[in-house]
Amino acid sequence: MRAIDVSALLDGARFNTFHARVLFWCALIIIFDGYDLVIYGVVLPALMQAWSLTALQAGLLGSCALLGMMLGALFFGPLSDRIGRRKTIMTCVTLFSGFTVINGFARTPEEFAICRFIAGLGIGGVMPNVVALMNEYAPKKIRSTLVAIMFSGYSVGGMLSAGLGMLLMPTWGWQAVFFVAVVPLLVLPLLVRQLPESLNFLLRQGDVARAQALLCRAEPAYVPATGDRLHLPKGQASKITISQLFHDGRTLNTLMLWVAFFCCLLMVYALSSWLPKLMNAAGYGLNSSLAFLLVLNFGAIFGAIGGGWLGDRVALGRVLFAFFTLGALSLSLLALKSPLPVLYLLIGVAGACTIGTQILANACAVQFYPAHIRSTGLGWAMGVGRLGAIIGPLLGGALHAAQLPIQASFLAFALPGLVGAAAILVFIWHRPGQPSHGGALAEEPLESSSG
Repeated sequence: MRAIDVSALLDGARFNTFHARVLFWCALIIIFDGYDLVIYGVVLPALMQAWSLTALQAGLLGSCALLGMMLGALFFGPLSDRIGRRKTIMTCVTLFSGFTVINGFARTPEEFAICRFIAGLGIGGVMPNVVALMNEYAPKKIRSTLVAIMFSGYSVGGMLSAGLGMLLMPTWGWQAVFFVAVVPLLVLPLLVRQLPESLNFLLRQGDVARAQALLCRAEPAYVPATGDRLHLPKGQASKITISQLFHDGRTLNTLMLWVAFFCCLLMVYALSSWLPKLMNAAGYGLNSSLAFLLVLNFGAIFGAIGGGWLGDRVALGRVLFAFFTLGALSLSLLALKSPLPVLYLLIGVAGACTIGTQILANACAVQFYPAHIRSTGLGWAMGVGRLGAIIGPLLGGALHAAQLPIQASFLAFALPGLVGAAAILVFIWHRPGQPSHGGALAEEPLESSSG
């Protein structure tokens, strides 16, 4: 009889076709997720014109999906630790894709708001689960990089949203970009077959045979034998409670993660919702304004992948601090009048250091918490962070309604970056009581806390 350390096997595995398949499907989900989320910023100028919305009404409408995302992250994150990641992910994909399609048929702001709220439940719920699943199976040496590559799909989705908006809206109207969201529903049967279940969940359920089969695919060097005991990481528990996020000296770090998520998501959604409208008000045409949104998400891909690569070699906490600081600086510089090439560059850097920062923060959270509360930890961080996401569009709307110069909006969007940087500094300095749960964050690359 052998005692098999599942976490050690997964950590030491070499990247293979199984990991590539998990990466592909998780990234595809995030691409769809990003498309459905960024779509509001794309159609905002057209909606304001079609329904004669004030800036404050438009900001409130934009926050409906984000309120749904907050509740979705708080509900579906912990739920998946109980019923499994696959079921939860499929439910969320069905929600956000189905109701985004229905959104294209909305004829009033009220109908639009209801559809966006329900779609937001799925958008918010799927994120912590795919991140946790990718983190669980990724080899330790390239974990941050793989999670960052996967989550850069959010920016690819945002670019698709902006690009298709430029292509479809002039001819077919704003509704056309919502109908594209039917694609995830079409690939859902493939997704059901290809996406693996969490090993930690299977072992908690006592499904050893399925766990062994998945472990063989993740680490071909493992050959199952009768009587093998696959044991969970130390500190694993069968009952998941939110209070466990504050055990073992994790209280201050958890709170600082929540502050960082709040600030980062405020910046991300203020920019994603209002950048096209702000640039349109500054005198740029609709397609030019959408091009800025395209550049914002393009920059985010470089920020996410570059930051993930750095996080595997330096401390991810330090990378996050640098990104928060640089993000605040780039947004502040956008308040100055600059030539068009410089403007594009600054917006690209802002995308890298706001959306890219959020992607790295997700990786940081899932690597900070033990495996059995990973979805719960990320779900609550994203759920609390969604308060910032809700405030972002409202803040943009209030600033626009006050008829302040666009420079004031960019300066207001930059301030949370400084607060987020301070929160990450505290997160780095404070060492939880259990070193394996994040005590080396400031001295070495982040590792999975499941081993």
